[in-house]
Amino acid sequence: MAEIDPEFPCSLAISIPFPTHRLASSALRALQVDAELSPLVQRSFSLVTLGEIERSTSNGALGGNMQNGSTTATTVDGDVPTEEKTVLRTEYKATTNRMLRVSVNGFLESMGVVLGVMQELDVDVLAEGQKIVES
Repeated sequence: MAEIDPEFPCSLAISIPFPTHRLASSALRALQVDAELSPLVQRSFSLVTLGEIERSTSNGALGGNMQNGSTTATTVDGDVPTEEKTVLRTEYKATTNRMLRVSVNGFLESMGVVLGVMQELDVDVLAEGQKIVES
């Protein structure tokens, strides 16, 4: 099990799968430009595969490069082809549950905007949506 940071005891990992690496990477780039406003919260982004999510969930591990009041973006496991990394993993650490909740709410609102823009303007998302409807 992951060790709890005494300065940032509250944590949450959110994994959002995308149909393609390009869309996951676009979401990461769109979201990482907004720095975390509070020094009481740390956030990191990474692009991972579904297999990496399953392994980290079963191990109870929470990794990532987190720095005080900042956001970092990394990719996990250099042996995996980049195109297979279709999951945007966002990890939060905070000093209190309230700070964690406020930060995650802001992230989810931003993610909603990013997904809405992708749905309206991106060909891959529309094609994937049609595949799901036809199934």
